[in-house]
Amino acid sequence: MKICVTASDTGLEAPVDPHFGRCKYFVVVDPESMEFESIANGQGSASGGAGVQAAQQIIGEGIGVLITGSVGPNAFSLLSSEGIEMKISLAGPVIEAIKAYGSGSLETIEAANSPGKSKM
Repeated sequence: MKICVTASDTGLEAPVDPHFGRCKYFVVVDPESMEFESIANGQGSASGGAGVQAAQQIIGEGIGVLITGSVGPNAFSLLSSEGIEMKISLAGPVIEAIKAYGSGSLETIEAANSPGKSKM
C-alpha cells in the first residue's frame, strides 16, 4: 500500500500542501521502503472540478491512504468509493506526515471538509 501526500514541492522534505485539488504535487510514498515518486498535479489551475480531476489522477497509483488538509464533496465521494483512506495533515514536511500516519496520530477525514467548486 502506498501513501499519497499533497505537497507544494517535490520529495520527502517538501512542505505538505493542505489543498487536495490545487496542490502542486502528489508525493506517493511506499512507507516500508520509503521509495517515493513526486507527481505534478495537472489540475492546480483548473477553474472548477480540480478535486475530482486530481482524484482521478491519483486513483490507479496503488494508493491506500491520502494525506492532505481538505477534500471537497465530489472528490471525497470518488476517493471513498475507491477505498482510499483520507487523513489530515496541514503543515510540515511530507516525511513527518508519513511518520505521523505510522504512529496513528493523524485524524481521519470522515466527510468532505471543503465546500469544493466542482462544475462537472
